Amino acid sequence: MALDQSFVGRTYPATEPYEVGREKIREFAEAIGDANPAYTDPEAAASLGHPDVIAPPTFVFAITYKAAGQVVQDPQLALDYSRVVHGDQKFAYSRPVRAGDRLAVTSTVESIKSLAGNDVLTIRGEVHDAAGEHVVTAHTTLVVRAATEEA
Repeated sequence: MALDQSFVGRTYPATEPYEVGREKIREFAEAIGDANPAYTDPEAAASLGHPDVIAPPTFVFAITYKAAGQVVQDPQLALDYSRVVHGDQKFAYSRPVRAGDRLAVTSTVESIKSLAGNDVLTIRGEVHDAAGEHVVTAHTTLVVRAATEEA
């Protein structure tokens, strides 16, 4: 059953703020194998004009993907998560994420398309800091594979 097109444009409440810590940034940079000193050394980050260490660009995925869960788990949308695969991820930054940020995400269903029996759901996550300043917009695309019929 195709996803309901009336969900396009639906916005979900902002998440509780996520506090970005230096250790989380360091762990993430280490996990992805990125040795950029701006991710671990406050002095290196300061030499680049940042008030504290900054996070690798994909760090925010964990925050925005969790926020997208509000959409995915909406019982009215009736999305069968067992058929979902991650299709694409894009980020548009106003500034880097940095240690000490308290970030909240507001998720909006940007589009729902049907392609070859599959649904393609794009969720836009707007990330703002505690002062309400925009930090990054994330676009998460999920593909809901068509149900197969048993013979």
